[in-house]
Amino acid sequence: MGTTSSSVRRRRAGAAVAAAVLGLLTTAVAPALAASDGSAGRHRVGHPAEPAGSASRIPMGISRLAQGPGRDVAITIDDGPDPRWTPKVLQVLRENHVKATFCMIGTQAQKYPALVRAVAADGHQLCDHSVDHDETMDHKPVAYQRRQILDGKAMIEAAVPGVAVNYYRAPGGAFTPDSRAIAAASGMRPLGWSVDPKDWSRPGLPAIVAAVEGELPQQPTVLFHDGGGDRSETVAALEEYLPWLAARGYTFTFPALTTP
Repeated sequence: MGTTSSSVRRRRAGAAVAAAVLGLLTTAVAPALAASDGSAGRHRVGHPAEPAGSASRIPMGISRLAQGPGRDVAITIDDGPDPRWTPKVLQVLRENHVKATFCMIGTQAQKYPALVRAVAADGHQLCDHSVDHDETMDHKPVAYQRRQILDGKAMIEAAVPGVAVNYYRAPGGAFTPDSRAIAAASGMRPLGWSVDPKDWSRPGLPAIVAAVEGELPQQPTVLFHDGGGDRSETVAALEEYLPWLAARGYTFTFPALTTP
């Protein structure tokens, strides 16, 4: 009986050791297997890890369409907030019952937090437009792009804690694969546009109106500005353009967030 008990104890000890070794091997091999079948390691070196669920929720592709389907249009407002022009733009939007997406520069949001709160309080969407609108970002190192994107987002969030920043628009549209990945990984859809009246260049009210009242693409995303200079032409154009769209049966919405 003693010999049998000793054998049993040795077999149990051996099984325990084998189980421990198997556990270690599984821990070491599983990530490699996941990477090999594409379920992990999808980003090149230099891309951030994605928060749980964000990869399936926020595409890396640049959104240029309004949420649809239907006769929908997304109005986007860039380069603010600005103490002179943002309140005027907000007033025009209120009068026309329009919700827009405001693409804010981080340093401007940091300087005028009350305007960020006013935009959010009116039910508009927030968009990160980088820290300081460097249009050469696409020629800068990935680490620099990451700081511009994530610090800009943090500056906006600091003004309105708890309010989501759902989009990222590269200054001048200067996206890179890295910047799109960084934005998507932090929960922001890369945002472009499909109609650009170039109001930032102050071409005159007739030119702006002609550009935006021309043949519109399906579910357009239209680009306007409330910062970066005199935006009186933009305000006047919105006063004319928003009723024009409503009279033609357009519904105002936000840019597509989760569709390709």
